[in-house]
Amino acid sequence: MLSARSLLPAWVLFAFALLFSTRLAVAASSQVQASLVAADASIQPGKPFTVALRFLHDPHWHTYWLNPGTGLPTTLTWSLPPGFVAGEIQWPAPNVLKDRAGKVIGNGYEGELFLPVTITAPADLKPGSTVELKALADWLMCEEVCIPGKADVRLSLAVAAEAPAPDVKWGGKIRSTLAGLPRADPAWEVTATRSPKSVILSVISTAPGVHSPRGLHFFSDDSLIDYELPQALKETGKSGFTLTLPISPDGPKDASKLLGVLTSENGWLPGGTLRGLRVEAPMGTSTESASAAAGQSAGASGASAKAGSFGATLALAFIGGLILNLMPCVFPVLGIKILGFVNQSANDRRKVIAHGAVFTMGVLVSFWALVALLLGLHSAGENLGWGYQLQEPRFVFAVAAVMLLMALNLSGVFEFGLRATAVGSSLQMKSGLAGSFFTGVLATVVATPCSGPFLGTALGASLTLNTQQTFALFTCIGLGLSTPYLLLSIFPQAVKALPRPGAWMETFKQFMAFPLYATVGYLVWVLAAQTTDEGLRNALFGLVLVAMSVWVYGRWTAPGASSGRVRFGVAGLLALALAGSWLGWPGSLEAKPSANSSTAPEVVWEPWSPEAVEKLRAEGRIVYVDFTARWCATCQTNKLAVFHSDEVLTLFAEKKIATLRADWTNKNPQIAAELAKYGRRAVPFNVVWFPGQAEPLILPEVLTPNTVLEALRGS
Repeated sequence: MLSARSLLPAWVLFAFALLFSTRLAVAASSQVQASLVAADASIQPGKPFTVALRFLHDPHWHTYWLNPGTGLPTTLTWSLPPGFVAGEIQWPAPNVLKDRAGKVIGNGYEGELFLPVTITAPADLKPGSTVELKALADWLMCEEVCIPGKADVRLSLAVAAEAPAPDVKWGGKIRSTLAGLPRADPAWEVTATRSPKSVILSVISTAPGVHSPRGLHFFSDDSLIDYELPQALKETGKSGFTLTLPISPDGPKDASKLLGVLTSENGWLPGGTLRGLRVEAPMGTSTESASAAAGQSAGASGASAKAGSFGATLALAFIGGLILNLMPCVFPVLGIKILGFVNQSANDRRKVIAHGAVFTMGVLVSFWALVALLLGLHSAGENLGWGYQLQEPRFVFAVAAVMLLMALNLSGVFEFGLRATAVGSSLQMKSGLAGSFFTGVLATVVATPCSGPFLGTALGASLTLNTQQTFALFTCIGLGLSTPYLLLSIFPQAVKALPRPGAWMETFKQFMAFPLYATVGYLVWVLAAQTTDEGLRNALFGLVLVAMSVWVYGRWTAPGASSGRVRFGVAGLLALALAGSWLGWPGSLEAKPSANSSTAPEVVWEPWSPEAVEKLRAEGRIVYVDFTARWCATCQTNKLAVFHSDEVLTLFAEKKIATLRADWTNKNPQIAAELAKYGRRAVPFNVVWFPGQAEPLILPEVLTPNTVLEALRGS
């Protein structure tokens, strides 16, 4: 059992893990692929040009608009050569995002997306040179869960004296995006009137009968309009519309203009063009009209739904606190403590009830102290940019290790600090009301290691609550934990109805370890998207060593062990835990090749296909193809040995060698057929195609930098 001294830090870490696991951390490339692409094939000195961040979303995944509703907008942090100046992201008209139940969850995008940015080049660029543009893209991508995404994107462009030609692959799509960006149009006149609860947006055509828009929806730039609530549409004659927009209680109070984008399913101009109409309308004031009343009704419904949702969260927190009493560290004391109350009070019913009430106060004060600590840490963290802690791989690894230790503790692999718990117990043995109060404190402390499987949803919800609501949430947890004691102090004869403690409780405790193991698995999945393959491998083996450390501790410090065995167990705990933390700590492996990456260009792998090989060969390029798989240990060794070599990376850049990767981690008949052409049934398999040669050069299975260098220099 965890000691009283170590329980609170463990609880704090555990609570934070659950809190932040609802806002999940970092991108997996399989959900949203990001790249930087250009509208033109070259740039001119002193002239502006357009590039775009291209997103390709997996089905059902989305990212967010400038004002996301929920979520976070995409950002770009540029690292440009001297003299270059980048503008802001130019946002296409967004879509209403809904979950599978049809509930509105935000404003954003799906499918293929281009976010254009205008960059101005310095006038002293030399024609014939090449410039590289770099940026760090950050985004939040969601399906049923949300994962923060991050990617370093870069683009090389030639400098030319003459006007550039459009980029063959991306020029048309970027220009189409630019042409469709939201803008005001003289064919439509927009006005807005504000009342206490809503804004009436009026749109009138200056060319009646030319085009009739359908499916209107307004997206607010500044959160003035509540994105979740319905917008009542009304036609005003043949050429006009009004839209009643409910005001959000969280929006700016002093807004004098309605700012945003009004979208139409069939566009605002003939032919379906201009999907979004830019709105920047000064707001007059009016009394509540019938339309505004409809907005009030919708707002009341939304507020009612939110109140109901918070009520459900409080109920869940109370039930979670009740269930904590079933844990082996808490349940056995129920009857004993109530009988103690009775004995201390000489069977005086009022005194017994008083002891129960004071015990309850001890529980509540402990939970209030805990929530004050968590709110303080959260407040400090927000100021330091902790909004998405699980974006930090070191934090993810640390939380995964803590979750693993707690799960192993519930599984009975080890127990910590029985003596320390006894010290805490001495406080609750005091006589009188003080003893009852400290009994409540101790019950809270010993219950916290078991809280994870039950309270995760309630605790996670506290991220979205204000201070008063958070205190209410934790108060319900404390009331759930203390209610059985309070009821038994009022009806002490009910102690006889309690089931007897027994082996079933140990089985129940061990069973509840599995939700924590599932949490560890989920965190490792998050970590897989944040680090390299080698970093993930080291993190997994690091967690194995951490688990082994507490197994050694539990095995060699069991009750009755000699002092020598105990010392060996403690030493083994420290040595293995430190080794596991050092091995698995994200960033340690990535730091090793940093010298290479600082002096040599990075190899960028593109997906392999026969068509890609033929296209690159037709361009006269040397093509290096790596047939590999995640489960292939030799493949990973080859990658680590060859592509962390400065000399290899430099040669690849000098010869402009195209690199393709055929990933056989999952079944792929096309890759299997290609391997069979060369009499191979396994990976690794590396080949180099040289210009003018009909067949590729096949490299050995085990590679070294010299092997690859000799093969390429022979070309």
